Order: sequence, then structure tokens, then C-alpha cells
Amino acid sequence: MNTMDQQKLTRIARALVAPGKGILAMDESSGTIRKRFEEVGVKDTEETRRAYREMLLTTPGLGRYISGAILFDETIRQKTAAGIPFPAVLKKQGIIPGIKVDKGTREFAPGELLTEGLDDLRERLAEYRMLGAQFAKWRVVIAIGNGIPSEACIDANARALAQYALLCQQQGIVPVVEPEVLMDGTHTIQRSFEVTVAVQKAVFAELKKSGVACEGIILKPNMVLSGYGCAEQADSETVAEMTVRCLREAVPREVAGIAFLSGGQSDEDATARLNAINRKYKGSVPWRLTFSYGRGMQREALKVWDGKAANVAVAQRAVLKRARENGGASEGIL
Repeated sequence: MNTMDQQKLTRIARALVAPGKGILAMDESSGTIRKRFEEVGVKDTEETRRAYREMLLTTPGLGRYISGAILFDETIRQKTAAGIPFPAVLKKQGIIPGIKVDKGTREFAPGELLTEGLDDLRERLAEYRMLGAQFAKWRVVIAIGNGIPSEACIDANARALAQYALLCQQQGIVPVVEPEVLMDGTHTIQRSFEVTVAVQKAVFAELKKSGVACEGIILKPNMVLSGYGCAEQADSETVAEMTVRCLREAVPREVAGIAFLSGGQSDEDATARLNAINRKYKGSVPWRLTFSYGRGMQREALKVWDGKAANVAVAQRAVLKRARENGGASEGIL
């Protein structure tokens, strides 16, 4: 990769973590969006999916707080009711279009998963670039349980993330690297910390070995939390401390930025914990620490929208409220 290409990737990556902004994750797979629609009683069809995503992307003022949006394969090909391609809608808002490129998971070993999608990735990235994508996302999931995660599972997923990231950079696309350590379980926050450090160290070792330029990537990690079933739930200050300690141990200084996933947290918890992290550590770590939330941005808006055109304006106000609050949390000013 020549210097000019690397500078372009760095420029896009830094724009994705611009002050007061974060990333909207709206890359739910067909199965996930169906489940979300069923929860609120909306019929899942191609048209309802298109209308819902148009509601999100056309929210007035969204670009004040959202730097980029991660789309699904179906979504990047869709248009507004007026015939405007969604990537063009985003660009008009000053939002960078992105795309989810992994193809989900298969069983690696009992209780463990490996993310797939490398076979035809080079060709798909070239097409997505033509469709307007400037960044991509690949998610791996690491479960904590009795005897897991295994070193073999961590290493296999880290290698896949590195291969994906290198292919992205070769195509002029910024890779968002998402190694999610799941918080399902009864484990303590200390156990979450230990596993998350191990996973992130393995990922960055593979990225370095593969020749990926860290200046041109975004890390999308989990926050370090108590397992959701743990009797003792750490408060926001402890989460902030453990999360930043993990990043300092595992993440190279030159990484362009960090955008946390919301995982299974409530909207309020995801925002409060991001705010606690930045209130205490903004300016004392080498990275911008912001958000890349899916459910943490969309949950309320989907309920309000309810599949009805008459509810679009009020649903968009809910989207903008979440974006504004998370934008404030990314600066630690709430």
C-alpha cells in the first residue's frame, strides 16, 4: 500500500471518530431484523425493512452526531421512496457509508464460534466500494464459560479478522475490527477483563503479522462489564476503569480510534458508561473513544415507528435524541 492510499485510509478512519460523533450500526442480518420487527409487531417484508431504514437515514440533523453508518448487503442496494440510493442519502447528511461484510458464524467447538466470509471477500469489497462504501465491519464473537474461550478459538478468529482487515485496506476501505467478548454468563468483571485483554492482544498480534496499518483501522470492542448474570454488577466508574486499563494493555497507540459496541446493554447504560469513560479518561489516552451502537441507537425509534408512515417524524426525533446523547457521552459532557 502506497503512502497516498494509507493517508486516505487514515483520513477516513479519523473522520469516523470525529469529536462529538459516533457510528450508527444498522447492519442487522435478515434474521435479526425479523426478530426485532416481531418484538414490536411489525410485519417483516422487503418494503418494511426499506421504509424503516429510510426513516433512520433521513433523520434531519443526524450528521451532527453520526459520522458513519454500517449497512447490510440489502440496505446498501436500496433507495428512498423518491428513488435516491441510500449511500447518496448518507453522503448528503455528511455521513460515511459503511458495510457489514462477514457472513455470520459456524460452530468452531462446543460453545465456540468462528466467523465466516473470507472466500469471496475481495470481490465483494470491490463491489461495495463501487456502491459507495468507504468502510467495512467484521464481527467475531467470543463466549466466556466453563473452559472457554479456548486459545485455538481466539487465534482462529484473530487470524480471520487480520485477513479481512488486510483485504479491506488493499481495496481502499477502512476496516472496523470487531472482536466482541460476550457478556452473557455469570462471570465477574475481572474475568471479562482477562478474556478481553487476551482477545485484543491476539487480534493486534495477527494484524501486525499481516501488515495491516493500524492508523487506518477502527477497533469496535466490547466494554469490560460484569457478566449479565453475575450477582455483583460493577458500576459505571468501575466499568470505565477496567475498560480503559484493558485498552492500555492491548491496543497500539497508532490505532485511529475506538468505537464501542452496545451489546446487550440498555440504551441508558450504554450511554452512561461511555460518558463515564470519557469524563475520566478523555485526553489521557491516545485514542478517541466513541460509540458504534445498533440496538443502543434504534430500540426506542423502532417502537415508536411501529411500521406506520404517520409515526416517521416522532421516530426520527427519538433517533436524533439517542444520537445527541451518545455524541455528548463521546465527549464526557453529559
